[in-house]
Amino acid sequence: MDFIFMLTREDRTVTDCLDVLDTVRGLGIGHLGFKDVGVDAATLDRLHRQIKDTGATSYLEVVSTTRDEALTSVRHAIELGVDRLMGGTWIEETLTLLAGTTIEYLPFAGEPVGHPTLLAGGPERVAQDCRRAEAAGCAGVDLLAYRATEADPLDLVRAARAATTGRLVVAGGISGRERIRDLAAAGADAFTIGSAAFDGSLRPDAGTLAAQLTEALDAAGSVPVPS
Repeated sequence: MDFIFMLTREDRTVTDCLDVLDTVRGLGIGHLGFKDVGVDAATLDRLHRQIKDTGATSYLEVVSTTRDEALTSVRHAIELGVDRLMGGTWIEETLTLLAGTTIEYLPFAGEPVGHPTLLAGGPERVAQDCRRAEAAGCAGVDLLAYRATEADPLDLVRAARAATTGRLVVAGGISGRERIRDLAAAGADAFTIGSAAFDGSLRPDAGTLAAQLTEALDAAGSVPVPS
């Protein structure tokens, strides 16, 4: 199971993201991401170049809830040259912009609401969105399962897994080994953690960010892969 470390807190890239990346560079994190809010364009460009220098797969997650702002984020992803773009719900428009690039797109399943983003919609809505994304040619979906306002998070994950053969990434609200194990058992391929690492929620007995991320890496590597 893949662990994606988001250099974000409360759905915004942390202002000292370059320093944070320096401090965790030696941990062997293979997936690193950010949002295009919180820091300026020049900082994002430097951050992305340094992420790629580590050999990691890079992610930009769209958190804007209006069409124009979300498509602006897509253009930022193209300018940066990220490997994977997550979030947003304007699938056809996004894929049109991404045509001719190598960027893989994983839109939100369900209805994202507000910022920091919550998730409305139940299992049927999530399954419908997953089928639509796969039919359109998306690489997978981005599911804010633990930010759900109307459904059990794991019911949403299971519904998504049953509805798509694409990559299933669960983002937001993942704060410990139990949730990581549950996600793996429900069929998730990857999960993101940002705020929980910065807040120290993964290992409350430890004080460093490195300790929090090592906990997430170990948990991701130790869960059984569903057959």
